Amino acid sequence: MNRTRVFTGSPWEPVVGNCRAIRVGDRIEVAGTTAMKDGEVVGIGNPYEQARFVLQTIEQALQEIGGQMSDVIRTRMYVTDISLWQEFGRAHGEYFRDVQPVATMVEVKALIDPL
Repeated sequence: MNRTRVFTGSPWEPVVGNCRAIRVGDRIEVAGTTAMKDGEVVGIGNPYEQARFVLQTIEQALQEIGGQMSDVIRTRMYVTDISLWQEFGRAHGEYFRDVQPVATMVEVKALIDPL
């Protein structure tokens, strides 16, 4: 089957050997996505803005390979401070209020960038 890949210029894509999203047949998978643009963190100190940026990045990647947010059936959010869940959730709700995919939010010790 053909593989269609989306690259976003993340500094980790060439080092790790991954892409942002890939389509094989009618299935699309999206990699973990952070609030990073041109090597800089977007929305430092603002979890809502970071989550919105991440979701915008995912939406653009999906559209580039023929998908849309309404096709999403599962989301996983890895956050470093679960006490801010409402801010992450608010952004998630703006994109998925009508879609309502199954969703999980998990607090982790750290993400790839310490900011």
